[in-house]
Amino acid sequence: MHEFVEQVRTTVSAWPGITAHPHRFGGIEFNLGTVEVGHIHRDGMVDISFNSKIRDQLLAENKAEPHHLLPETGWITFYIRSAADVQQAIWLFRLSYLFNATRGAQRAALKDQVDVPQSFAALQPSAEMQTVFAKVSRLPLSTEQEQA
Repeated sequence: MHEFVEQVRTTVSAWPGITAHPHRFGGIEFNLGTVEVGHIHRDGMVDISFNSKIRDQLLAENKAEPHHLLPETGWITFYIRSAADVQQAIWLFRLSYLFNATRGAQRAALKDQVDVPQSFAALQPSAEMQTVFAKVSRLPLSTEQEQA
C-alpha cells in the first residue's frame, strides 16, 4: 500500500500550486493555497471535498463512495485496493484540483499556470460531468466538449 500512496503523493504534489503536509488524522493532505484539495491516508483511503453537485455526479457514476464519516456532505471517499485504483484516485484529486483552480484566490494564485478547460477535457469526463463542472465552475465548455 505504501507504494500506491507514494505514487499518488508524487503525482499530486507535482501540480502547480500544490503543497503537501501531514494530515491531522494521519496521511498526507494536499492544499492549493489555503484550500484542501483532499487527503490520502496511509491505508490508501482517499477523502476529497467537492461541491454537492460534483459529488452527486461522482456517486451516480460509481467513481466514488459517500464519505465514510460524513456521508451527507460534499466529501467523497475512495479506496485504493490495487494498482489500478491509483489512477482513479489521481483522477479524483485532479478533478478537485481543477475545480478549486476556478475559485477566487486559488484562481488568482495559479494565473496562467493551468489551462483548466484543456486539463478538464484531458480527464475525459462523462457528458453529465462536463455539464455539472461547467455550471459549478462557470467555465465555458470547449468546442470539443460541446459536440460530445
